[in-house]
Amino acid sequence: MSMSSKYPLIYRTLRPVISSSLQISGLGTGPGIGGQVINHLSTFRFSSSDTSSPASGSKNQPEKPIQTVDGKVISTYWGISPAKITKPDGSAWKWNCFQPWDSYKPDVSIDVTKHHKPSNLTDKFAYWTVQTLKIPAHLFFQKKHMCHAMLLETVAAVPGMVGGMLLHLKSLRRFEHSGGWIKALLEEAENERMHLMTFIELSQPKWYERVIVFTVQGVFFNAYFMAYVISPKLAHRITGYLEEEAVNSYTEFLEDIDAGKFENSPAPAIAIDYWRLPKDATLRDVVYVIRADEAHHRDLNHYASDIQFKGHELKEAPAPIGYH
Repeated sequence: MSMSSKYPLIYRTLRPVISSSLQISGLGTGPGIGGQVINHLSTFRFSSSDTSSPASGSKNQPEKPIQTVDGKVISTYWGISPAKITKPDGSAWKWNCFQPWDSYKPDVSIDVTKHHKPSNLTDKFAYWTVQTLKIPAHLFFQKKHMCHAMLLETVAAVPGMVGGMLLHLKSLRRFEHSGGWIKALLEEAENERMHLMTFIELSQPKWYERVIVFTVQGVFFNAYFMAYVISPKLAHRITGYLEEEAVNSYTEFLEDIDAGKFENSPAPAIAIDYWRLPKDATLRDVVYVIRADEAHHRDLNHYASDIQFKGHELKEAPAPIGYH
């Protein structure tokens, strides 16, 4: 029996404070969390405001202090210890930014050529806004695919977070469910952020590129926030067209790798674990699955916009949670 079915309430509530050894067995689909099978769960350790040990006589001293990779001790006053997780081969799970149940095998069969044809004034405004925004990016980056990808991902991770946050606040104000859309949009934002975390394993941005990212992100966040407040259907349509451009950019990236114009280096370890790629995966494999992710985000946002164009609220349609 999977942990999610055996301990549904406990696991949802106390996953952050699990201190026992979690053994993840396999990465295929099956019962458990996100298709993962968890075959061993010994004990739960509940946190409290006083974690002192009566035997030691010292107050608020953890039994096993948490240490960073460089040996620095992190305070564990609340007694929250990280779960000890291993991969199927028995090696330690090295990532704190995501867990094995967050990894997945992408659906690369998605049509990457689809385009939403603008059919009304709002669509045309969204389309031409994106077309205008891409001009300076193409002039600046040209064929510097890695730098372009990093800037693209710092922007692409914004819409899902803004939309999820505003829907979250709306759900609280109205005392109503969101239909799963909060989770779906936050999943999108996290997925885009993982794209960026992958690319920085391959290349570090220069100081002026960091300045550009800082500026563009600040402007785009505020502009998109206002757009979503005024018209969510417009905001989602803009995101849909942004994702179409992302798909096109990664297609050009793949073409240059295939043509030998860009080195097809080995895939970083974080990408292999996150997308469950083979150990001998290359940069091309990484770009290929990221393009598939962007195509899914394209469909999700165009779908969200279509729902609202038909006069419905997002909560009336089931959200495509886990849509990768």
